[in-house]
Amino acid sequence: MNVLVTGLTGFVGGHFGEALLQAKPNCRLIGTSRGNTWPVPLAGLAPRAILKSVDLHDGAGLLKLLHEHRPEWVVHLAGYANTRQSFQEPAQCWADNLDGTKTLLEAIVESNLRPKVLFTSTGLVHGDPDPGKPLLDESTTMKPVSPYAASKAAAELHAYQVYASTKLHIVRLRLFNQLGPRQSLGFFATDKAREIVELERLGRPAIMQTKDLSSFRDITDVRDMSKAIIGVLEHGKAGEAYNAGSGRTHQIRSVIQRMVEMAKVPIQLEEQLNSIGTPETAVSQADITKLQRVTGWEPTIPLEQTLRDVLDDWRTRL
Repeated sequence: MNVLVTGLTGFVGGHFGEALLQAKPNCRLIGTSRGNTWPVPLAGLAPRAILKSVDLHDGAGLLKLLHEHRPEWVVHLAGYANTRQSFQEPAQCWADNLDGTKTLLEAIVESNLRPKVLFTSTGLVHGDPDPGKPLLDESTTMKPVSPYAASKAAAELHAYQVYASTKLHIVRLRLFNQLGPRQSLGFFATDKAREIVELERLGRPAIMQTKDLSSFRDITDVRDMSKAIIGVLEHGKAGEAYNAGSGRTHQIRSVIQRMVEMAKVPIQLEEQLNSIGTPETAVSQADITKLQRVTGWEPTIPLEQTLRDVLDDWRTRL
């Protein structure tokens, strides 16, 4: 079975590729990337995976790739992923997340192939919960508060429109916060993990300053989330959206404090309460009933292990 994965060299893409090759011994991955070089941690995916340098805005290149490899599954993971940075680069964010998705889906339709297509969205499309409904389920109103979330919501609507007009098998998976080894900088946990490791190297007590950490997030290990993606590809219903998360929330302050307690030197947190920053959702907690009913998926990796693995990853990287 051939599986086309956009963004195979990214954070989620790399972990998903590893999980899929383990779960499907006869699977062959075709990954797209703007470059054509494997990051060192992912080099082990070859030879059962190949990397093609195709930009998501290159419709002709995507069509050629589809005809050449005729994938049975297409997993769309590529895109602009940094919520905070999207406020500084809204045009780039919209181009990558909406225009790139449109170009990919147009190429699939033009190819006359009928693969299963999975579009990865974000739980942030929901924004804050609806009144009287603390959990975010698939019917929660879309109230995105960042260019990143808004562009994902728009791409979701386009994906549904393509499904409705062509009956192409498209499912949408809204991923809530994911953590794990190999995440790039620009995200709260990996940024602080690197800072903790840098402070460890000083070998003495230290102070770490942070912004306001009062928000709550639904956090899942990326390795668990990779298995959820496989489950939706196998069992998800065309046209449907599914929320994927742990179903539990953690205050960001608590998450950072746990990592500080794992540090090899004493570190004191200095939090700037009510600091001015970009707008963000105060509480994000997924209702994963629908996903569990369809796939039977359950996250299994505890947060403590995830945080230790993130720290150990940075100790190796630095």
